[in-house]
Amino acid sequence: MTTQEKLNHCYQSVKEKLDGFVPRVALILGSGLGALADEIDAVKTIDYSEIEGFPQSTVQGHKGRFVFGKIDDVPVVIMQGRVHFYEGYSMQDTVLPVRLMRKIGAEILFLTNAAGGISFGAGEFMLITDHISTFIESPLIGANLDEFGVRFPDMSEIYNKELNAIIRATAESSNIKLNEGVYVQTTGPNFESPAEVKMLRTLGADAVGMSTACEAMVANHAGMKVCGISCVANLAAGLSNNPLTHAEVMEASDAAAPVFKKLIKGAIAAMK
Repeated sequence: MTTQEKLNHCYQSVKEKLDGFVPRVALILGSGLGALADEIDAVKTIDYSEIEGFPQSTVQGHKGRFVFGKIDDVPVVIMQGRVHFYEGYSMQDTVLPVRLMRKIGAEILFLTNAAGGISFGAGEFMLITDHISTFIESPLIGANLDEFGVRFPDMSEIYNKELNAIIRATAESSNIKLNEGVYVQTTGPNFESPAEVKMLRTLGADAVGMSTACEAMVANHAGMKVCGISCVANLAAGLSNNPLTHAEVMEASDAAAPVFKKLIKGAIAAMK
């Protein structure tokens, strides 16, 4: 089955369950943020397992379902758990959810993640202003999906300036400290070595993780407006004396979640 055929198959499966609901914002929740989806005015939930051919989330802290509903009257579709390249899926399957959310009507992609801090400390937030995707396979390799975009899409402004301004204003009005910087995606699932982190810092990266950039590229290709925030869950390797663990990431993400959720919900409410 081609990427286009799989996407169309998933779309038909989801569309018949939505009863005409069309989201404006697609929100992908990173590690530790899944509870936000349980707090909205939901009209429909669809487990990934209900969609034939759809990749399944296997990582602790990623529930694995779509939640459709509203945040302050803004219609949203939320991925309560994302799909990662390191789980063994092809890059095409990894980004299939983004294309599916675009196909059902979402105009904005709001990305969140738990990241390793290179320039910022654990518990801080970083507005993503640009990214480095050099270390992963491009999600646009293969036959171009002409219904979404051109063969050679421009990537000079992946993260939308207007949406970033909304997020900044929301953070300021809520008295939430918000850093800004460049996110770099690596393949994972291993954490980076200290030498690799040193290299990434030299290249201009401020935070590092195992998702997000590929999703942003596909959304940009499809004409979506993109924004993203990283929750720094730990210092990257070599910047602290402690070995890195997923448990540490989850613990830090859980601790930051109440403030992070306030920031996300406030920003989406302003995206009407």
